[in-house]
Amino acid sequence: MDRWMKTTQVVIVGGGPAGLCAAIEAAKAGAQAVIIDENARPGGQLFKQIHKFFGSFEHRAGVRGYAIGAELLEEAGRLGVEVILDAPVYGLFRHESGMMVSYTQGGREKAILGEKLILATGASENALAFPGGTLPGVMGAGCAQTMVNINRVLPGKKIVMVGSGNVGLIVAYQLLQAGAGVSALIEASSCIGGYGVHASKIRRSGTPILLGHTVTRAIGTSQVEAVEIARLDEDFRPLAGTERVLEADTICVAVGLSPLTELAWMAGCDFTWIPQLGGHVPIHNENMETTVSGVYAAGDITGSEEASTAMEEGRLAGIAVAESLGLAGGKTKEMKLEVWERMNALRTGPFGQRRLEAKAHLLGSARRVPQ
Repeated sequence: MDRWMKTTQVVIVGGGPAGLCAAIEAAKAGAQAVIIDENARPGGQLFKQIHKFFGSFEHRAGVRGYAIGAELLEEAGRLGVEVILDAPVYGLFRHESGMMVSYTQGGREKAILGEKLILATGASENALAFPGGTLPGVMGAGCAQTMVNINRVLPGKKIVMVGSGNVGLIVAYQLLQAGAGVSALIEASSCIGGYGVHASKIRRSGTPILLGHTVTRAIGTSQVEAVEIARLDEDFRPLAGTERVLEADTICVAVGLSPLTELAWMAGCDFTWIPQLGGHVPIHNENMETTVSGVYAAGDITGSEEASTAMEEGRLAGIAVAESLGLAGGKTKEMKLEVWERMNALRTGPFGQRRLEAKAHLLGSARRVPQ
């Protein structure tokens, strides 16, 4: 190995829920793990989630996201996981001993060589194009959530939320909790995209949920001053004569996520296109290993789901990496089976089933649990 290069057994790119859980499982088995994250603090989306998780005890039902993030960080630190922050990764290069990860930190270029690499880079918010969409005041729902829950700043006082998936519903309610007014929640489909428990909170607040509608333009000169909406026909085209204007200073867009796959492309991973998972996703096996030997993927990079699922995929990748390094002992089959059972439980119901089917297609198998 090159003496100038920092080396470790496992490099995890991304310090969100999937990356933290992957590092924890690898470190539990005795692996030397390093997390690299471009942000100033680790934890990813968890620290924006002030709502309580629901589901089962194993999925941390009743615990708020930021508390789960704090627990994961504490456990990772106790296990000796090194976390490198403010470090955007810009390159991956195959090395005879593994994968070299190049990043910048403090204006300097640095590199680390890992025998195994786990990509837990997450996803980015999708945009929605409409006239006036570049005005100040138009932003992703995740941006608004960061402003409110992390920076304690209201993005606006009169907000229109576009999209009724769980992100749109949860962020709309959190904006209401923070003191903002939500004029309406707009959804192009004929049905709500997220869980009914979240939609019920919005309805009880008095905020209308307008199905079969879209934003046709943002109105304003130097910032958003109002928003024009219209009903849609069965082909999702605005119906002439149905336009109306809502007073608003902010438009939050929650129309899905796209996996952040640039590094997986750079690594040479094979991809497939699955719309239900957000678009192009790296093909991986039941151990979360991609088509490039020694490179694993976990979390929203493999398809956008809930934080609970991302954590389980991270655990699976961490266990599999430890196993490949010869560190996990003889219980890896049982450990991986338990993770798969918990993931399958998360993928039940009308929303999760679509994800389960998409993941089965991605794995090239209809099996719910590896045999």
